[in-house]
Parts: sequence; structure tokens; C-alpha cells
Amino acid sequence: MTSSDNTLESIPADQQGSFSSFLKTLASFTGDLSSLTCPSFLLAPISLLEYSSFWADQPELLSSVGKSDNAEERFYAAIKWFISSLNGSFSSRVPKGEWEKKPFNPILGEQFLCQWQDNTRIVCEQVSHHPPVSGFYIENKEAGVIVNGHDGQKTRFSGTQMLVDQIGYCTLKLTQRDETYLFTLPSVSVNGIWYAAPYVELYGTSFVHSSSGFSAAIEYTTKGWISGEVHHFKATVSHETLSTPTVIEGQWTGKSTITKNKKTVDFLDLTTLEKPTPIIAPLEQQEAFESRRIWKKVSDALKSGDYAVASAEKSAIENQQRALRKERETTGEVWVPAHFTKVAGEDIYGDLREKIVAKADSKFIDTMGEGGWMYKA
Repeated sequence: MTSSDNTLESIPADQQGSFSSFLKTLASFTGDLSSLTCPSFLLAPISLLEYSSFWADQPELLSSVGKSDNAEERFYAAIKWFISSLNGSFSSRVPKGEWEKKPFNPILGEQFLCQWQDNTRIVCEQVSHHPPVSGFYIENKEAGVIVNGHDGQKTRFSGTQMLVDQIGYCTLKLTQRDETYLFTLPSVSVNGIWYAAPYVELYGTSFVHSSSGFSAAIEYTTKGWISGEVHHFKATVSHETLSTPTVIEGQWTGKSTITKNKKTVDFLDLTTLEKPTPIIAPLEQQEAFESRRIWKKVSDALKSGDYAVASAEKSAIENQQRALRKERETTGEVWVPAHFTKVAGEDIYGDLREKIVAKADSKFIDTMGEGGWMYKA
């Protein structure tokens, strides 16, 4: 008996019918995840909006980006932070021994707020529902770092894989250096769905460009039939001052090295870093639109294995949102986010997008979308 057989046999009896229907839907599914109805046993007890906080999975790596007086060293520090955020967003957040599960679709205006002991704080808000877009803002005033970004998903199925293009980008600003970095986002493949054991891999290429002139193309690959390793990345760094490109390579979930002038040394080892616990206000102190308060009943039911209650509570929230949306359409009310405002992309990243396009050649697949969401300071 294979591990997939064991996984399929673990599906709760009252969920087997919905899982079968779910698989039939997947065969022809296209669009965004918000329109995909998922069996309750495949749901994670967390909102997708909260995933934005994983950009600060290692807040100390973020706050240290601007420490060096050397622009090249700052660029490498920014890559370290970015790799740690990928690990937080797609690997370390999954509890050990468990499979990837689908988070809740955030409701319009939903918010998630938290901070860390080093005074890094984050504000996340669902700024759009159709299409679904999450805005996020991270700040550590003492360190002089600000991250402003947004993320949405465009999904399609290919064979047994769910392929997700992340639509959006983020900028990292070093306020004490007058320096800005633009990061585009990798694509995601979700495998193992047909065996009720989903797991995530990254693929494609993402790009980084700094106003200091340093740039990088980061390619993501996984283990092939014969060779390679899972969760592999290779970042090629270039600048007019570098006689040959610097190469940073390894696993975005573990260890990596940096090779410069034919000399290779250790770069980052995420396996040795503890994940700091974010500080989140107690439920009774949260506002009505905060994620954990909105989804508490659904989360509690999922954790206790009561999938019928989880489905009912989730449907109640979604039906209420449909009613509110219809009411706004009837009255002509225009909904406005509490923490973000929509602006032209250039207002956020300046000319960095043009510079990425100029250097990327045919490898650049534009998933940045139009415009951006700027935090209301």
C-alpha cells in the first residue's frame, strides 16, 4: 500500500462525496481560488490574508538589510530576507507532518495586524474581492525599513498540478539610505491534490532590482526524475562593478551558498533560525474586521474535526458578504479600504520595473499587474 493510499483512506467518511465532486471540478477549473469550493477537511484554519505576515517570517533579517554601508552587501542582505520570506510563505508555516491546505478566502476589508519583539509591525488588508488582492505594509522605524506590496492569484490546472501565478510585487525601502528594491513574485505549483496530500513548489523566475544598480534573476526548480533537489533556487546577481555575476544557490527552505570571484562560502541556513512568534492582540480586543475574529467559529470547528459546523459557519460568512455586495451595488456605495489607497505603480517603485524589463529579456513574465496599493501613512 502506498502513502497516497493511506492518505486517501484518511478522508473523513462524510467528506468523501464532496472530495469526489471537488476532483471533478478541478478537471476543468480555471480562474482565481476564491471561486473554488473546497471540501472542509482540506481547509486550513487560517485566512489567506494572514499569509502576508510571512513576509516578516524572520524580522531580524529584514531589519538588518540596511545596516551595511556597502550597497553590494545590502543587496545580498535583501536577498537573504526575500528567501526567508519565501520559506515562511510556502514551507515553514505548514505544521510538521501535515499537508498543504487551502486557507479561507478573505472577505473584503478584512484586516490582520501583528508585530514582533524587535518592533517590526505589519498591516494586512483585503483591498479587493474581485479579483482577490491582499495589500500589506511592514515597517521597522528604528531599522529604517519599509515593505509595501500586494498579492493576488491567477490559477489554472495542468494535468495533476494546480498552477498559481502570483499577481503583484513588493518594494523594500531603506529610509536611512534613500534606497529602494523591487521584487517580483515566483509562480507556485500545488501537487498531490488528487491524493488529498497537497504540497507546494515554486517555479519560474522572479526578479529583484535596486536603485543602487544591483539586480538579480532568481530561478526556481525542483527535483527531476534523475537529478536535482526539491525547493531549489539560483540567483544570478549583476552590477556594472562586478566583473562576473555573483551566484547564490541552494534551497529556499534550507541552506544556500554564495559564489563570488570563483570563491564559494555559506550564505544562509534557514534550518538554524528559529521562527519568532508574532504578537497578536487577544481576540476580545480585536476589531470586527480582523481575520481571527471573523473566522473564529470556522477555525474552531476545523480544529475539532467538526466539518459540518465548519461548512455551515463558512457559508454564513460568505452569504453575508454576498448580501453586503448586492446592497452596495443597489445603493451605488463605493467601498474604500481603511489602510491602503490605489495608486499608479510608478508612485511605488519609480523606474525599477522598466529596469527589470530591460535586463530580463524573454525570461520576464509580467505578473506585476497594473497599479499598486500604497499604505496610508
